[in-house]
Amino acid sequence: MDNPTVQYPSAQQPPVQQPPVAPYPEEPAEPGGRLRRFITDPLSIVLILVIVVALVAAGLLGGELYARHRADSVVASAVECVVQDNATVSFGVTPPFLWQHVTGHYTNISVETAGNQIREAKGMKVNLQIDDVRLQKTADSNGTIGSLQAVINWTSDGIKNTVQSAIPLFGGIVSSVKTNPGDGTIQLEGMLGSVTAKPQVVDNGLGLQVLSVTGLGLTLPSETVQPALDAFTSQLTKNYPLGIHADSVQVTDSGVTAQFSTQNAAIPAGQQDPCFAGV
Repeated sequence: MDNPTVQYPSAQQPPVQQPPVAPYPEEPAEPGGRLRRFITDPLSIVLILVIVVALVAAGLLGGELYARHRADSVVASAVECVVQDNATVSFGVTPPFLWQHVTGHYTNISVETAGNQIREAKGMKVNLQIDDVRLQKTADSNGTIGSLQAVINWTSDGIKNTVQSAIPLFGGIVSSVKTNPGDGTIQLEGMLGSVTAKPQVVDNGLGLQVLSVTGLGLTLPSETVQPALDAFTSQLTKNYPLGIHADSVQVTDSGVTAQFSTQNAAIPAGQQDPCFAGV
């Protein structure tokens, strides 16, 4: 009987290590791929559009504000030169001012003076509404104004101060001014007497018609009062530029209110009126 073959265990052999497998090389990224993916993404497109619109709006707003400020300053300077008082100006909000500036057509302009004086008239304030301004420079004008409406308020105290400083002899007598809206008169009073006068429109300006003179006696004959007031009012409210003229006048509890206007007026060229040189 054959003996089975006996196999003796051999020494333990170390496990065979497999050589490392080299990774497959990555495909190079396509140039501009990320940018292409960004600009084709719907959310990215919306963000880009929002940023562009915001930048354009900010630029237009900044230009609008600067142009308005510049125009306000130019018009205010012209008004201040004419009335000899501080003035504030605002342009209409529609259409946008930049469009008005490009076309040279300004729809409406509001002007208000400080109320210190208009020329030599102390205590006089004006509110202006100017419509349909077209800047078209020619040899004789800088453009046209379709319509100008002005409301002038002259306080009783302002009338007194103006009379005192502007009318020789008679002004020194006046110490107060009272108004009577009931009969549309004002009373110039002093220690020696008084003058009752009625404000009215005279030769496109304001005039004071003397109704009565009391108590002045030999100090100031009554026949000298009317010429003095005529010269005084003519100097104050006539010869305004742009053909501005008085339309009506009313006596109030606090003074005198007058309406002035002009239509289709030519804006003087700078050489004709220095006040409009910058327009």
